[in-house]
Amino acid sequence: MAIIITDECINCGACEPECPNTAIYEGADDWRWKDGTKLSGKIVLPDGTEIDSDDAQTPISDDIYYIVPGKCTECKGFHEEPQCAAVCPVDCCVPDDNHVESEELLLERQAFLHNE
Repeated sequence: MAIIITDECINCGACEPECPNTAIYEGADDWRWKDGTKLSGKIVLPDGTEIDSDDAQTPISDDIYYIVPGKCTECKGFHEEPQCAAVCPVDCCVPDDNHVESEELLLERQAFLHNE
């Protein structure tokens, strides 16, 4: 499953540089599929949606840091544990019950994001 940042977030930013997929953004900041990945130009997402990876996407939160579920791999393929959760001083990076995913799917996402 993906990781979510709860509203207990103190906006310290410790998690953001730790994400190998650049799936974590500061509240109110736009995000892009290309950020921190090898995606570029027009792409087809795993769900079949066609998009331009350079296009700005709407922030998921305006108030606190947030994680883009479609870019989160729980650090599979990079680390043994989610690095955001490992560095969060208030333990607000937790599993997202609304995005339960298998390890196989997370590794497929990692390969998609990084063209492996």
